[in-house]
Amino acid sequence: MIDGERVRLRDVTPADADLLDSWDAAITGFNDFAMPRRPVDREFLETSPLRSETRGTLIVETIAERRPIGTVSWHLERYGPNPESGAWNIGIELIPDARGHGYGWEAQALLIRYLFESTDVHRIEAATDVENVAEQRSLEKAGMRRDGILRGAQYRAGSYHDLVIYARLRDDA
Repeated sequence: MIDGERVRLRDVTPADADLLDSWDAAITGFNDFAMPRRPVDREFLETSPLRSETRGTLIVETIAERRPIGTVSWHLERYGPNPESGAWNIGIELIPDARGHGYGWEAQALLIRYLFESTDVHRIEAATDVENVAEQRSLEKAGMRRDGILRGAQYRAGSYHDLVIYARLRDDA
């Protein structure tokens, strides 16, 4: 577990599978790609956490109530063939009633710290829709810097959308 002041990040357990499946209908908005999600692989979850050398998912839960409120995830992006050119791309999904309370930036800051402490990666990045101002503020509060705009990078809701890309480097102050 990785504890912050108000939230913790923890491994997904088999007991979380039904909850994660139920969240699929509730977590929409900027993450709604109108694609069916596959149910959580319960057999895999019985033998291993949802973490590997190239990706991972953790539950975000409140410390006070021990209430799961969402997930953070990461996957490896490559900007060259050598290992040093890899970067973690992170994301977050919170249930609607957990948004707007400061949980998101804290969870993302914890994930950034965890990834820098447990891997050799030099860059951690995240992208969000240019209209998702709340997430842009959250990423900045978590210590990320705005790198620029990825024009027309994401197809969602019947059209292409621009994304804002944020990053934090290992040697950023």
